[in-house]
Amino acid sequence: MSARVGIGVVGCGTISRTYLENLPRVPGFDVVACGDLDVERARAAADAAGVPHAGGPEDVIGRPDVDIVVNLTVPAAHAEVGVAALRAGHHVYGEKPLARSRAEADLLLDAARQAGRRVGSAPDTFLGAGVQTALRLVRSGAIGRPVSAIACFQDPGPDRWHPAPEFLFAAGAGALLDMGPYYLTALTVLLGPVRRVAAMERDGPAERVVVSGPRAGTRFAAEVPTHTTAVLELASGAVATTVFSFDSPRKRHGFLEIGGTEATLRLPDPNRFDGPLRLCPAGTDDWREVPTEGARLGRGLGVAELAEAIAADRPHRANAEVAAHVLDVAAAVAESGAQRRFVDVTSDFETQQPLDPAWAPGEG
Repeated sequence: MSARVGIGVVGCGTISRTYLENLPRVPGFDVVACGDLDVERARAAADAAGVPHAGGPEDVIGRPDVDIVVNLTVPAAHAEVGVAALRAGHHVYGEKPLARSRAEADLLLDAARQAGRRVGSAPDTFLGAGVQTALRLVRSGAIGRPVSAIACFQDPGPDRWHPAPEFLFAAGAGALLDMGPYYLTALTVLLGPVRRVAAMERDGPAERVVVSGPRAGTRFAAEVPTHTTAVLELASGAVATTVFSFDSPRKRHGFLEIGGTEATLRLPDPNRFDGPLRLCPAGTDDWREVPTEGARLGRGLGVAELAEAIAADRPHRANAEVAAHVLDVAAAVAESGAQRRFVDVTSDFETQQPLDPAWAPGEG
């Protein structure tokens, strides 16, 4: 990879705006092209971000000046676009989930191996100051031996605010695969891989309604369960309880707490890169805030770390193994909920050491 890193963005929907704002801030990054099936949408995104070229997905994938394709398409296209980009000789960084299924993830990883290219995947929020500071605390023994965790995301659903929410209620999404990866990634990075799950799920309204935007009033079918509760047994011996819901009248976002033998750690929202981190010693109600140190760039931080790792010829952190494990856990949760039984998780990944607190690409 050259000193300058060419970035091509495929998929110019809502989330692309944040990436197109942050990626140009990373030293050495050149965002050279935007692509979308809706070429006019790609042109509008490129014009707004000052990106010189726009076209369809194939136009971005076919460009020789693109080193990393940032795949921001809907989950149904994650594997297809990723495989095409890998076969064209690009590294790929994709939005979560890695794919809709284990089989699609295998296709993506096989394509990467055959091409000799890398795959990175969101969420990259665990690279931010909040989770990294928490990781340093856990590894230092500040909470003792981790024994339990609670993760909770409850919301009325993205049909209340998203202008085109259908894909968030289709295969590869729902609360479990749209929001779950933030919490599951943070949990596994902090506590290690999951080994077994037990879950219950329920279907919310079969028909949802777009509430805002020019398509307000449009009705569509919800294709996946919209409320899932699961218990996760981790290889470390800790047990986590999780709730992911698009059916709650009350919003409860960002709750992630780890209990240890010596203290309890309450993390920032795992869908954010930083926020309040609190520690409460065992046997007390004395919560104190812990200063966080680390990166705060936002969406695109994983792309920056991937590029650095390629240049240094070292493993990257927001990698396909972590993302595939999180997908495997979510798939096991869905199987358990549907079949009313425990389901084993067989995938694995290498645990990571905390980042240097001074690492902060795109800042200062």
